[in-house]
Amino acid sequence: MLLLRLALLSLLLSLALPARAVTLLRDPDIEQALRALAAPVLQAAGLSPARVDILVIDDSSMNAFVIDADSIFIHSGLILRMDTPAMLQSVIAHEAAHIANGHLMRRPINARNARTAAALGTALAAVAGAAAGNGEFAVGAAAGLQGAALRSFFSHTRAEENAADASGMRFLMAAGIDLRGAVQVMELFNGQEALSVNRQDAYARTHPLSRDRFRRITQLAEAQGRTVAPDPEATYWFARAKSKLSAFQRSPKWTLTRAGEFGYADIKLMRQAIAYHRQADLRRALAAIDGAVALRPNDPYLHELRGQILMESRQIKPAVAAYARAANLAPNNALILGSYGRALLADNQTQKAVQFLETARSRDGRDIRILRDLAQANAKLGNNGMASVLTAERYAIAGRLKDAKIHAERASNLLPRGSAAWQRAQDVLFAAEAEEKRRK
Repeated sequence: MLLLRLALLSLLLSLALPARAVTLLRDPDIEQALRALAAPVLQAAGLSPARVDILVIDDSSMNAFVIDADSIFIHSGLILRMDTPAMLQSVIAHEAAHIANGHLMRRPINARNARTAAALGTALAAVAGAAAGNGEFAVGAAAGLQGAALRSFFSHTRAEENAADASGMRFLMAAGIDLRGAVQVMELFNGQEALSVNRQDAYARTHPLSRDRFRRITQLAEAQGRTVAPDPEATYWFARAKSKLSAFQRSPKWTLTRAGEFGYADIKLMRQAIAYHRQADLRRALAAIDGAVALRPNDPYLHELRGQILMESRQIKPAVAAYARAANLAPNNALILGSYGRALLADNQTQKAVQFLETARSRDGRDIRILRDLAQANAKLGNNGMASVLTAERYAIAGRLKDAKIHAERASNLLPRGSAAWQRAQDVLFAAEAEEKRRK
C-alpha cells in the first residue's frame, strides 16, 4: 500500500460540492483485519466471506452502507469510534442483513455490479450525492434514477431497519458475538432523531433511528442472557485495524504516545514504524518494522508495510525485495501484488511489473493505483490500446467521465474489436454517454 494519508485510492468523484468526494482507503492489512472480523458474521448470514468485500471510505463521519450484494462500505470515522470488536461486528452484521434480506433488490443500481470500474464510479457518485443532500446530482449519477426513487435510494425504510436489526442480532448470536456491542453502537447515535437533517450524522440519514429501535435492540441483547467472552482473534484484528488506521490519520506524536495501548508488541512496533516513517526517520522506522517482522516473520502485511516505507524513502531495490516477500506469502492478495508491481515498475523491470499488475487488476479492478501503473507499463511497452482502456477505467472510477470517454474511444480504435479489453472500453463509453444524455 502507499501511504494512506498521501496516496489513498482516490475516487475523487466530480460533485457539485467537491468536498463531498468519496475516497476509498485501500490497505491490505486493514482489509484483512476487517475480513477476519466479518467472516463469522457473514457465514452466519449465509453469505460468502470470500465474495463480500469490506471496504473503508475516508470520511470522519460515522456511517456504513451497502451498494450491491458484494460490498459493505464503512466510514473510517466509524471504525475509529468503535471501542470493541463486537461493536464493529454488529455494524457489519446489520449491513449483511440488508444483503441477506434482499433489501437491495428494489435498487436499480444493483443491476450493474459495482465490481466494474465504470459502475463503481457511478455507484459511489450516487452515494456522495445522497450523503451531501444533493438529490438532483445523485439522480443523474445513479444511472438515470429520478425523483423520490433516488431520495430514498440509500435510506432504508423503518421496516427494513427493524428486519435488519433482528437478522443482524441473530447472526451475531449464531457467531457467538456479544450482542451488547450492537447496543453500544446505538448509544452513539442516541438523540440523532431530534436533530435537523443537516445536523444528523450520515448514519442517521441512511438508517432511520428511533427510541423504539434502541429498545428492541436492547431487549434482543438482554435475551442473550449471558456475557460472551471476546474472541482472541477478533480482539487482535480489531486492534490491528484501528491501530493502523489511526497511525496514518493521526499525528505521529499522537501515535507514539499511544503506540502500546492495545497491549500487542507487534502492533506497538507497527504503529511506531508508521509514525517514524511519517517523520521521515528511516532508520527508526526500519528498526521498528523489523522488530515487528521478527515477532511475526510470516505476516505478509508487515513485509508489505516494510516495502512501503522503503519505496516512499526511494530505496527501490530493497523495497522490491520486501514486496517480493509479501507477495510470496500472500500470492492472491491484489493490493500486495499491485504494490509489488509498482516497485518493479520503479525498478525498470517493466515486463515483470505488467505480469503482477495485470494479475492484481484481474483480482480487483477498483484500485486506481493499479490501473495507473498498469497503463504506464503498457505505454512503455508500446501497448497503446491497452494503456488507453486502463486510463479510461481510471478516469471512470474517479468520476471524470468526459476524460474517460476520450481514452475509451481511443482504446476502441486501437484494440481488436470484440476482445475483452475492447469490451471494457465499451462499458466506459456506455457510462460516459449516459452521463452526457443526462446533462443535456
